Amino acid sequence: MRWCRFQDGDRASYGIIEGDTVVAVEGEPWGATWRGATRPLAETTLLVPVVPPTFYAAGVNYREHVIENARARGVEPEFPPRADVGYRANNALIADGESIVIPRDATDLVQYEGELVAVIGTRCRRVSEAEALDYVFGYTIGNDVSERTWQREDRTFFRAKNSDTFKPMGPWIETDLDPADLEVTIRLNGREMYTYRVGDAIFSLQQFISRTSDYVTLMPGDVIWMGTDGAPENMKHGDVVEIEVPGIGVLRNPVVREA
Repeated sequence: MRWCRFQDGDRASYGIIEGDTVVAVEGEPWGATWRGATRPLAETTLLVPVVPPTFYAAGVNYREHVIENARARGVEPEFPPRADVGYRANNALIADGESIVIPRDATDLVQYEGELVAVIGTRCRRVSEAEALDYVFGYTIGNDVSERTWQREDRTFFRAKNSDTFKPMGPWIETDLDPADLEVTIRLNGREMYTYRVGDAIFSLQQFISRTSDYVTLMPGDVIWMGTDGAPENMKHGDVVEIEVPGIGVLRNPVVREA
């Protein structure tokens, strides 16, 4: 099933996409009641598919990404010994089609990171890896935009990862998928930059959910971004970046530099 969040007059509503139609529902997907109003998808403004209570992000989680980052710094790659999770900020979220805005004082080292995103559907605490996916509602796509100079120089990621517009997510949430079967393809201006299998992650989604839930209660609507692979390249004013996951869709965002 394909769930979306859309502009419904002066409020945001959730809906189910059925072909070329959006069926609006009352409430949130993990507790929705039918409302029944329908509208053409082509005439619907889609929003970020969920505004998470808490926004989690996996740390370095793919081998090629670790190797390329180490090579760029002239050091030996070090692979993480455990699944560690960080946080991102909701202010950075934008929807499919909205512009990634590079701050005027950013360097040229602003890069994409195409990722699978898991959306939690059921409250959980201290769950095993075997049962972890039972608590996932569905999956969407994220672009973890990063300013690498700030990432290296700042004590925190507050602007390197969390500047406004640095977290495109969408276009919708797809349920009934096996994350290990999915592939992520990243394109810049129509040119394929990298494709990787989600199943090649150093730590699986099940491991991240289980480890995180050992310390933190995961709530419905929380999101976990699962990291990227490969060596991202710089984005500049006028570029268009697309992240595609077959079975979900394409997250597409233009890039502009702040005047």
